[in-house]
Amino acid sequence: MQKKSRSFIYEFLSTIFLDVMNQKLIDQLNDNEELLKMISLDAFLLFKETSNNELKKLLNIDFTSLFLMNSIPIESFVLDNKDEVQVGLQNPVMQLYFNHGYKLDMTKSKVNAPDHIAIECAFIQNLIENDEKEVQIKFLENHILKWAPIYLLGIKDMAKTHFYRDLCDFAAEFFIADYDYLLES
Repeated sequence: MQKKSRSFIYEFLSTIFLDVMNQKLIDQLNDNEELLKMISLDAFLLFKETSNNELKKLLNIDFTSLFLMNSIPIESFVLDNKDEVQVGLQNPVMQLYFNHGYKLDMTKSKVNAPDHIAIECAFIQNLIENDEKEVQIKFLENHILKWAPIYLLGIKDMAKTHFYRDLCDFAAEFFIADYDYLLES
Protein backbone atom coordinates (compact mmCIF):
# COMPACT_ATOMS: atom_id res chain seq x y z
CA MET A 1 0.00 0.00 0.00
CA GLN A 2 1.36 3.40 -0.91
CA LYS A 3 2.42 5.95 1.67
CA LYS A 4 -0.25 8.39 0.45
CA SER A 5 -3.04 5.81 0.78
CA ARG A 6 -1.95 4.72 4.25
CA SER A 7 -1.70 8.32 5.41
CA PHE A 8 -5.15 9.10 3.99
CA ILE A 9 -6.78 6.15 5.75
CA TYR A 10 -5.23 7.05 9.12
CA GLU A 11 -6.32 10.66 8.64
CA PHE A 12 -9.84 9.47 7.79
CA LEU A 13 -9.99 7.19 10.85
CA SER A 14 -8.68 9.97 13.08
CA THR A 15 -11.37 12.33 11.82
CA ILE A 16 -14.21 9.83 11.93
CA PHE A 17 -13.47 8.65 15.49
CA LEU A 18 -12.98 12.17 16.85
CA ASP A 19 -16.50 13.58 16.88
CA VAL A 20 -19.98 13.41 15.42
CA MET A 21 -20.12 14.18 11.72
CA ASN A 22 -20.88 17.65 10.48
CA GLN A 23 -22.53 18.23 7.12
CA LYS A 24 -19.20 18.99 5.43
CA LEU A 25 -17.79 15.58 6.41
CA ILE A 26 -20.98 13.83 5.31
CA ASP A 27 -20.75 15.61 1.95
CA GLN A 28 -17.08 14.65 1.58
CA LEU A 29 -17.92 11.01 2.26
CA ASN A 30 -20.83 11.14 -0.16
CA ASP A 31 -18.40 12.38 -2.81
CA ASN A 32 -15.88 9.63 -2.05
CA GLU A 33 -17.70 6.56 -3.30
CA GLU A 34 -14.49 4.52 -3.41
CA LEU A 35 -13.89 5.02 0.32
CA LEU A 36 -17.49 4.23 1.21
CA LYS A 37 -17.34 1.04 -0.83
CA MET A 38 -14.06 0.09 0.88
CA ILE A 39 -15.90 0.28 4.20
CA SER A 40 -18.79 -1.76 2.79
CA LEU A 41 -21.46 -1.79 0.13
CA ASP A 42 -24.07 -1.34 2.88
CA ALA A 43 -22.32 1.81 4.11
CA PHE A 44 -22.20 3.12 0.55
CA LEU A 45 -25.92 2.42 0.07
CA LEU A 46 -26.79 4.08 3.39
CA PHE A 47 -25.14 7.28 2.19
CA LYS A 48 -26.67 7.12 -1.28
CA GLU A 49 -30.21 6.17 -0.26
CA THR A 50 -30.72 8.36 2.82
CA SER A 51 -31.48 12.09 2.82
CA ASN A 52 -28.74 14.31 4.23
CA ASN A 53 -30.78 15.38 7.27
CA GLU A 54 -31.80 11.82 8.13
CA LEU A 55 -28.28 10.51 7.50
CA LYS A 56 -26.72 13.13 9.76
CA LYS A 57 -29.24 12.33 12.49
CA LEU A 58 -28.73 8.55 12.23
CA LEU A 59 -24.93 8.76 12.14
CA ASN A 60 -24.66 11.22 15.00
CA ILE A 61 -26.99 9.24 17.26
CA ASP A 62 -24.98 6.11 16.47
CA PHE A 63 -21.62 7.81 17.09
CA THR A 64 -22.81 9.23 20.40
CA SER A 65 -24.18 5.90 21.54
CA LEU A 66 -21.11 3.92 20.48
CA PHE A 67 -18.18 6.18 21.29
CA LEU A 68 -19.40 8.61 23.93
CA MET A 69 -22.01 6.80 26.01
CA ASN A 70 -21.35 3.07 25.87
CA SER A 71 -17.62 2.69 25.40
CA ILE A 72 -15.04 5.41 24.95
CA PRO A 73 -12.25 4.54 22.45
CA ILE A 74 -9.33 5.32 24.77
CA GLU A 75 -6.47 2.85 25.17
CA SER A 76 -5.89 3.33 28.91
CA PHE A 77 -9.62 3.17 29.60
CA VAL A 78 -10.00 -0.08 27.66
CA LEU A 79 -6.85 -1.76 29.04
CA ASP A 80 -6.89 -0.44 32.61
CA ASN A 81 -9.16 -2.31 34.99
CA LYS A 82 -9.63 0.86 37.04
CA ASP A 83 -11.74 2.50 34.34
CA GLU A 84 -9.49 5.55 34.49
CA VAL A 85 -8.30 7.65 31.64
CA GLN A 86 -4.64 8.54 32.01
CA VAL A 87 -3.98 12.14 31.07
CA GLY A 88 -0.85 14.23 30.69
CA LEU A 89 2.58 12.73 31.20
CA GLN A 90 1.22 9.83 33.25
CA ASN A 91 -0.04 8.45 29.94
CA PRO A 92 2.73 6.39 28.28
CA VAL A 93 1.95 7.65 24.77
CA MET A 94 2.62 11.30 25.67
CA GLN A 95 6.38 10.81 26.03
CA LEU A 96 6.40 8.84 22.78
CA TYR A 97 4.62 11.70 21.03
CA PHE A 98 7.13 14.22 22.37
CA ASN A 99 10.11 12.03 21.46
CA HIS A 100 8.96 11.98 17.85
CA GLY A 101 8.10 15.65 17.49
CA TYR A 102 4.34 15.15 17.58
CA LYS A 103 2.96 18.31 19.10
CA LEU A 104 -0.24 17.67 20.98
CA ASP A 105 -2.05 20.49 22.77
CA MET A 106 -4.72 18.75 24.80
CA THR A 107 -6.32 22.10 25.71
CA LYS A 108 -7.26 22.54 22.04
CA SER A 109 -8.36 18.95 21.48
CA LYS A 110 -11.94 17.72 21.42
CA VAL A 111 -10.79 14.72 23.41
CA ASN A 112 -8.92 14.93 26.67
CA ALA A 113 -6.95 11.72 26.43
CA PRO A 114 -3.74 11.41 24.44
CA ASP A 115 -4.46 7.72 23.85
CA HIS A 116 -7.86 8.26 22.24
CA ILE A 117 -8.10 6.26 19.02
CA ALA A 118 -8.41 9.46 16.96
CA ILE A 119 -5.16 10.86 18.33
CA GLU A 120 -3.32 7.55 18.00
CA CYS A 121 -4.40 7.36 14.34
CA ALA A 122 -3.23 10.95 13.77
CA PHE A 123 0.12 10.05 15.35
CA ILE A 124 0.56 7.10 12.98
CA GLN A 125 -0.32 9.40 10.08
CA ASN A 126 2.42 11.77 11.27
CA LEU A 127 4.91 8.89 11.46
CA ILE A 128 4.00 7.86 7.91
CA GLU A 129 4.54 11.40 6.63
CA ASN A 130 7.95 11.45 8.37
CA ASP A 131 8.96 8.00 7.07
CA GLU A 132 9.43 6.57 10.57
CA LYS A 133 8.70 2.94 9.72
CA GLU A 134 10.23 1.33 12.81
CA VAL A 135 8.31 3.64 15.13
CA GLN A 136 5.10 2.83 13.24
CA ILE A 137 5.70 -0.88 13.81
CA LYS A 138 6.46 -0.41 17.51
CA PHE A 139 3.49 1.90 18.04
CA LEU A 140 1.14 -0.53 16.36
CA GLU A 141 2.59 -3.43 18.38
CA ASN A 142 2.67 -1.69 21.74
CA HIS A 143 -0.46 0.41 21.48
CA ILE A 144 -3.03 0.19 18.69
CA LEU A 145 -2.93 -3.57 18.13
CA LYS A 146 -3.11 -4.29 21.86
CA TRP A 147 -6.56 -2.80 22.17
CA ALA A 148 -8.16 -1.21 19.10
CA PRO A 149 -9.10 -4.28 17.00
CA ILE A 150 -10.59 -6.09 20.00
CA TYR A 151 -12.38 -2.95 21.14
CA LEU A 152 -13.82 -2.24 17.68
CA LEU A 153 -14.96 -5.81 17.10
CA GLY A 154 -16.48 -5.85 20.58
CA ILE A 155 -18.63 -2.76 20.08
CA LYS A 156 -19.63 -3.18 16.44
CA ASP A 157 -22.80 -5.09 17.28
CA MET A 158 -24.05 -2.09 19.25
CA ALA A 159 -23.98 0.02 16.08
CA LYS A 160 -27.36 0.85 14.63
CA THR A 161 -26.08 1.93 11.21
CA HIS A 162 -24.20 -0.13 8.65
CA PHE A 163 -21.69 2.68 8.44
CA TYR A 164 -20.40 2.41 12.00
CA ARG A 165 -20.84 -1.36 12.22
CA ASP A 166 -18.82 -1.87 9.07
CA LEU A 167 -16.37 0.91 9.98
CA CYS A 168 -15.47 -1.07 13.11
CA ASP A 169 -14.64 -4.12 10.96
CA PHE A 170 -12.82 -1.99 8.39
CA ALA A 171 -10.64 -0.22 10.99
CA ALA A 172 -9.80 -3.43 12.89
CA GLU A 173 -8.82 -5.22 9.68
CA PHE A 174 -6.89 -2.19 8.42
CA PHE A 175 -4.75 -1.92 11.58
CA ILE A 176 -3.78 -5.58 11.33
CA ALA A 177 -3.19 -5.47 7.56
CA ASP A 178 -1.14 -2.30 7.86
CA TYR A 179 1.06 -3.87 10.53
CA ASP A 180 1.58 -6.94 8.30
CA TYR A 181 2.40 -4.64 5.38
CA LEU A 182 5.02 -2.82 7.43
CA LEU A 183 6.64 -6.07 8.51
CA GLU A 184 6.80 -7.35 4.93
CA SER A 185 8.00 -4.16 3.25
